[in-house]
This record gives sequence, structure tokens and C-alpha cells, in this order.
Amino acid sequence: MNIDEIHTPVLLERCVELLAPALDQPGAVLVDATLGMAGHSEAFLTRFPGLTVVGLDRDLEALSIAEERLKPFRDRIHLVHTVYDGIREALDSLGIDEVQGVFFDLGVSSLQLDRVERGFSYSKDAPLDMRMDNTSDLTAEHILATYSESELRRIFHEYGEEKLAARYAKAIVEARATAPLVRSAELVAILTKVTPVVVQRTGHPAKRVFQALRIEVNQELSVLERAIPAALDAVAVHGRIVVEAYQSLEDRIVKKALARVSTSSAPAGLPIELPEHKPLFTQLIRGAELASEEEKARNPRATSVRLRAAERLRRAG
Repeated sequence: MNIDEIHTPVLLERCVELLAPALDQPGAVLVDATLGMAGHSEAFLTRFPGLTVVGLDRDLEALSIAEERLKPFRDRIHLVHTVYDGIREALDSLGIDEVQGVFFDLGVSSLQLDRVERGFSYSKDAPLDMRMDNTSDLTAEHILATYSESELRRIFHEYGEEKLAARYAKAIVEARATAPLVRSAELVAILTKVTPVVVQRTGHPAKRVFQALRIEVNQELSVLERAIPAALDAVAVHGRIVVEAYQSLEDRIVKKALARVSTSSAPAGLPIELPEHKPLFTQLIRGAELASEEEKARNPRATSVRLRAAERLRRAG
């Protein structure tokens, strides 16, 4: 398998640029919290010869590919099978107290999208799996078979921001009464059948439902809500965090977490900001940075990316 043919890291040069001031020093440690096939980590290790990378991933296949890819740097990597909210436990297991950088490339990975049998894509027929970690138990098939109509409606609405959530949930419950849903093509057919033609012209009927199912299967948002604060806590003074998000729900969580730590805690009206109220971090990008048209043309997966970054100014207390 040619890794480069199926994996082009998003905004690679920009991520290197943002992390460079923190990583370009002997003994620097970076946590790649979403290692995937290690495209970003390979670049970080190449550019910064004094860097050690702690790579986290819940996907055992991705870890295996990353380990092979990073063989030239084997003395400077630690790969850990864990979901990224386990960042503190992973660092503790390695005897690492704080790090100079943390990097997140959120969402479904190139490997997961391109492996048809994983069931992440609505455009190709596959088992309704969608697990990022195939050692976990919950699958999309199980959700579609066991969740109530109201539960399905909720996840489609909350995680897919789907306006037809109620209609889709009802159609799924009616269909499964006749036969269980086990293939992605079966689900796509059900959704397409109950979607008005005018709506189908604006986008694929299954896109948001598949996103919602994937998020529910992997508990992506609740994991992220725990992971970002844990990552921020691990960053040393003058260390940096860089996060790439690909949909609004993820980006909202990142935005709020960074705003919390980069805002003064001083009560309104105080004439002088006391040191203990000064922000812990400063944001390095105003708002979220998007990919250029050139980057989008070169790498279609950069189309929806939202990039945010921050640097730690001080420790609390």
C-alpha cells in the first residue's frame, strides 16, 4: 500500500509553522492525539530532530501503519492505543509531566474513509459498522436496530444537524420492523425514498445521518469535550496546541475551550488586572483559519477544515 496515495495531510505546512516555536528545541515532546497514518507526525519528526512524538489512536490498523511509516524515527516515538481523552493517562504511563505541543486532526481519518468495509462512506455499500476502534462493541447496525425512534431523532438532529431527523427516524423504525438493517446501501435507500426531490438536489440525503451515526458510535463529541481541557492542562509554558476540526459541532467545542483559557478571569470593573486573573493562553489565530483555494484544489479533504491554535502564557496559581 502506498500511504501517500490515500493520505495527504491537511494544512501540513501551516501546522508545522504554528508549532515550530514550541517544538524546535532539544527534548521537546509533541502529543499527536489523532495519529492516523502519521502524515503530520512524520513531518514534525523530520523537521525537528530533537523532537519526541507521543502518538495516540484508537484505531489499531492506523497504529500499525503509523509504526511502519515512522520506523526511521523509532527512537523518538511512543505509540499508544487509546482514545484521545486518555491523553493524561498516556503521558503518565510514559513518565511525562508536560509537553511542548499537542496536535489534533479531528474527524474520520483518510484510512477509515478509504476502507470501504469500515462502513463510514454512504457512497459505497458496506456493513453498517463505523467503529474507529474495532475492539469496541457499539456499531451503527446496533444503533439502528435498538435505539428508539425518539433516540434516533435526537442523534440525527443533534449530531447531524439534520432538518428531516424526525422523518428519517420514523422511516428507519418502520423498515427495521420488516428486516434488520445491516448494509449501508439499505440505509441509503430508506433515506432517499423519504427525502423530497427538491431536498435531494441540495445534497446527499444520507450525509448528515451517516455523520450522526459515526459520532454516536465513537462518542466523538463527549470524548472531545474531555480531551481538549486535558490537552491544554498538559501543555507547558510557551507550549502550543493546534487543532483541525472539520464540522461545526467539533469546532464549537474547541472554540469554547480555547476562549475559556485565553480570557481574563478578573471580575468586571476592576481597575487593575491582578496576575492571578491573567489569561493562561493566548490564541494565535483570530477566529478559525480556513484552507486556501489552492489547498482545497490540491487536497479536497481540506475543504471544510477550521484551524485554531493557542500558546500557554502561564500556569495557574
